[in-house]
Amino acid sequence: MPPETRQKDCILVVDDTPESLRFLVDTLEREGMTVLVSRSGETAVERLQNVTPDLILMDAVMPGLSGLEATQLIKRNPACAHIPVIFMTGLAEPEHVVAALQTGGVDYVRKPIIIEELLARIRVHLANARLSHRSRLALDLSGRPLIALDPHGALVWCTPQAAKLLSQVDPDWSQESGRLPDLLETPTQRLLSETARPGTSLRTEFPDFEIELTLIESQRPHEMLIRIAEIREDATLALLQKQNGLTRREAEVLLWVSYGKSNRTISEILGISPRTVNKHLEQVFRKLGVETRAAATALAVRIISG
Repeated sequence: MPPETRQKDCILVVDDTPESLRFLVDTLEREGMTVLVSRSGETAVERLQNVTPDLILMDAVMPGLSGLEATQLIKRNPACAHIPVIFMTGLAEPEHVVAALQTGGVDYVRKPIIIEELLARIRVHLANARLSHRSRLALDLSGRPLIALDPHGALVWCTPQAAKLLSQVDPDWSQESGRLPDLLETPTQRLLSETARPGTSLRTEFPDFEIELTLIESQRPHEMLIRIAEIREDATLALLQKQNGLTRREAEVLLWVSYGKSNRTISEILGISPRTVNKHLEQVFRKLGVETRAAATALAVRIISG
């Protein structure tokens, strides 16, 4: 892409010291970045209601709302929780560094700032953020209803399909609340117990449907990934049969495959042998015109999602 058409990275710099702001603005603009400025934690939080920078440089210690407190507010808002925050601090004690990272910051640099180090860290975290964003888009496009929670159980982000299901659980729920619907808080806490491993799942019943929550392995250390699925078995089975010419048993096998269950688990659920499950699955592949479980799952999810 030619330089004149390449989108510039946008950095929000939050610092209460005019000299530091001028120094950082001049440095980043020379690197071809667009720079936004806030003189306090309060104005930074307000600014994010109207703009979404690619990265935030946050002074950790400021009068009023500190950088740590401002970052906590930013990370509670799903609309901007994905933005990487690098702290700038003159504090060097380990507990200060730990506190900064626990609020959701991805990194920190000590003052006085070494420009080469700062620029290197910015580039690394911008690249990681772009990769994460592409992964999020890929999840959305694949139709997977996923939610991500922080270690305290707060909602970090969710795909549109997951948001639709959460609104179905509680019509008054809003993604901006930064939390799950009240009716899912307790089952989610049970799912996230210390002994839970990826693949662990549980179901919660509602008057007209069930919700299945499944813990998924996450690539981010402070993020827990959960797949949320609506279980309306009779209607879903009928839909799979109608769309693909499957028998009811074949539709049942496909449905459980789409939930990520193994042949052995499916055999236990349906009360048939794993070998019989495999035979049904061979017929499912043939009728769907696919060759793998992943392809069958993707097609089933598209049909079920409508």
